[in-house]
Amino acid sequence: MKDAKPPTNKGGLNAEIQSRIGHQLRAMYDDVVRQGVPDRFADLIRKLDASEAGDSQISNAGDFKKDGRD
Repeated sequence: MKDAKPPTNKGGLNAEIQSRIGHQLRAMYDDVVRQGVPDRFADLIRKLDASEAGDSQISNAGDFKKDGRD
């Protein structure tokens, strides 16, 4: 009689191990998501967004021609 082995995928991990790893990864990810974005990162993102909005307004204002002054 052959020993019954749980089915494995090409990576060699059986379904039970994959499931445990999945649950642990989800728990870790959920913990990170709950922590939120630090205030300093949120401020930096707001500044970058404002900068991009300003650049967008300038580029939409029309073609600027150089007048020879740099």
